[in-house]
Amino acid sequence: MKYWLLIGLLAGSSALAANSTASGNAGVTFNKDVLPILQKNCQVCHRPGEIGPMSFLTYQSTLPWAGAIKSAVVAKKMPPWFADPRYGHFMNEKRLSDAEIATVAAWVDQGAPEGDARDKPAPLQFREGWNIRPDRIFRLAKPFKVPAKGTVDYVYFTVSSPFQQDTWVSAGEIRPGNHSVVHHVIANVRPRGSKWVQAAQLGTEPYMPGPTYINDLIMANGGDPSVLDNQFLVGFVPGMEAQRFDIDNSAKLIPAGADIVFEMHYTPSGAEEEDQTMLGLELAPAPPKRRFLSVGAATLNLDIAPGDPNAEAKAQLQFGPAVDLAYMQPHMHLRGKDMRIDAIYPGGGRETLLNVPHYDFEWQIVYYEKQPVKLPAGTTIELIGHFDNSAANKNNPDPAQRVRFGFQSEEEMLSAPLAVIVDRDVDPAGIVIQSGIPGALGTGVAQ
Repeated sequence: MKYWLLIGLLAGSSALAANSTASGNAGVTFNKDVLPILQKNCQVCHRPGEIGPMSFLTYQSTLPWAGAIKSAVVAKKMPPWFADPRYGHFMNEKRLSDAEIATVAAWVDQGAPEGDARDKPAPLQFREGWNIRPDRIFRLAKPFKVPAKGTVDYVYFTVSSPFQQDTWVSAGEIRPGNHSVVHHVIANVRPRGSKWVQAAQLGTEPYMPGPTYINDLIMANGGDPSVLDNQFLVGFVPGMEAQRFDIDNSAKLIPAGADIVFEMHYTPSGAEEEDQTMLGLELAPAPPKRRFLSVGAATLNLDIAPGDPNAEAKAQLQFGPAVDLAYMQPHMHLRGKDMRIDAIYPGGGRETLLNVPHYDFEWQIVYYEKQPVKLPAGTTIELIGHFDNSAANKNNPDPAQRVRFGFQSEEEMLSAPLAVIVDRDVDPAGIVIQSGIPGALGTGVAQ
């Protein structure tokens, strides 16, 4: 994973061309100048138990990585943030300013001094093991054994039907039990009566329906995608932090009697390992005024020719009522190159909401709007993405392969999970109108 980037950069840090001991940066110390930058941008990942492989909480733990840190920030590889600054304003932006980059570089160039302990800011307070304060925690019933090699189809576990009355959720977080084999996790809400992964029931063995399951289920029900009656609750992929749903007096709803089903994507590490992933939910203290809903734009119509360095694909999703857009998350696989997300307004105007010119499969960031974006009724969201299936793409599994839609990393996707906020009493079934682009669909609405 790309979190090993710092380790690789350490070896080459002495060859840096940038020299930051410029006037104005003399006397830079860790305690006074660098630690505040690390607290603001880095410690959420670089602390014990998180995805960063080394801790940046103290001078002693940070010092061995000083050269690597300089290399990463000068090259703008860290902290990972890929949004084009010309479009959108995001509350979770972790982009370093030029002044912050110069400060870090000058600190390293001056020998990485610690400085006066009295200059240190107060340490950030992290909740051990969680980034939220979970009221309920659900864990896979027993460890799942991941083989050393091969392809593991998606695995489904039903962990509970925990709530016998409608329950509102303020935040959610997934904690993988073993980062080395967990590629992604989606905790879904399966309403009563849903046919989606029916064989995955509480107390049964892990269910692995195979890569054609989704299409097979739709075709078995006359081509009706509504048979996929499940709703996204909380997700985890590299780069994805805990998710909050209490923006603008909103929350997510888990209907009474619904199941929570984990969709697990495991990637073998070369050794047989085990995982026992957990989900934490922070419950709302009272029913909210507004409702936080998850939707998605995606296309099944992918056909990428062998060697094509810039294959284009599009997908659309149209909203019925007016909505407030809370976040966007571009999603592609190893050949993903770039993605732009535009709003096309009913009057014909177009606005770019997010542009990711250099997509990185290893850091699938959720871009939270600084203020929810108000989209009028009838607004269409369009995704425009490009794929690099050439030998020049160092992540390409096989440039000679014709690539189509699929769930494994060597296949491809063009999708964007989105979150919108609406009045609590709005019917979720009317939020999304399916697109007219062949093969594109708007995925289900999460309750």
